[in-house]
Amino acid sequence: METSKQYPDFVHIGMKILLWFEKNGRKLPFREEKSPYFIWISEVIFQQTRIQQGMGHYLRFVERFPTVKHLASATEDEVMLYWKGLGYYSRAINLHHAAQQIVNDYSGEIPSDYRALLRLKGVGKYIASAVMSIAFNQPYPAVDGNLYRVLSRFFCDDYDISQSKAFDYFSELAMRMMPVERAGDFNEAMMDIGAEICTPKNPRCTLCPIHTDCMAYSVGKVLEFPIKKKKIVKKKEMMDYFFLHDGQSFWAKQRGKETFWKSLYEFPSSIPEKYSEMIYDTHQVRHQFTHKDLTINIHLIEKKSEETLEEMSIMEHFEKIDFDKIDNFSFPKPLQDFLRNKFSL
Repeated sequence: METSKQYPDFVHIGMKILLWFEKNGRKLPFREEKSPYFIWISEVIFQQTRIQQGMGHYLRFVERFPTVKHLASATEDEVMLYWKGLGYYSRAINLHHAAQQIVNDYSGEIPSDYRALLRLKGVGKYIASAVMSIAFNQPYPAVDGNLYRVLSRFFCDDYDISQSKAFDYFSELAMRMMPVERAGDFNEAMMDIGAEICTPKNPRCTLCPIHTDCMAYSVGKVLEFPIKKKKIVKKKEMMDYFFLHDGQSFWAKQRGKETFWKSLYEFPSSIPEKYSEMIYDTHQVRHQFTHKDLTINIHLIEKKSEETLEEMSIMEHFEKIDFDKIDNFSFPKPLQDFLRNKFSL
């Protein structure tokens, strides 16, 4: 959305939030300097990963790719490798493509135009607004889950956040509070309040700088907001993998780019019939996607022979991976967890 003309009738609330932020805001590395590149990377990583869980991954990623040009010139496999552990690998692929767009179309500089940001691969309204406000201090509300929660509670607003227009609707509410000359600080402060105080469960309302003005707090209905009426009915799916190993190495292949878990490595999903009798253990892993719950049965087979290597190499281009070289390959999180938990890899 373009910058709102909404009348700032609650800007005094925004000033209270900024005063709190100056004393209590989180000290995060990407806030130390308002680098558009670091802000963009951080927003992509932490949009679906908690800061406590993802900070090490963020630091490792920007150390390897300190600029847009470093990221654009890397191979996709290397980007995926440094994304390992964060999940949602499509984010890494989109980051890589967007970096190449920035180098090719904007001379390696993150664009400071909202519409130009939206043209980048994987950039939606939220990330575009976060970069515009935090990096360039332009008045664009960065409405994420934290802001939905803080705003809906403050205004006691029952607008369904699952609706397609929810981002625009709550952006208008945020503009009523935002001191436009400090748009970036306001967005970061709201994020911090949502993450640290106005939490989904057990909110610490008395620590909130605006709790005396909060409409939901005043009527004792904080936990009733935000409203999210639409529930996604998840499909339940099951799949089988065969972990065929010889004690020192195992067989895997790289997935195609047209499927989920694009370009990540996987174990065989089928094997020669004669190997089925050699299964000595089955390990079950569950993994949740946005629209489905996946149960994976990983069947373990130990087979030591050159015949095995030849058969697996011919069958669908599987390759032999040494246990001590596992860090050079990127696997989907459930398979990565299996390797770590079962074989300490």
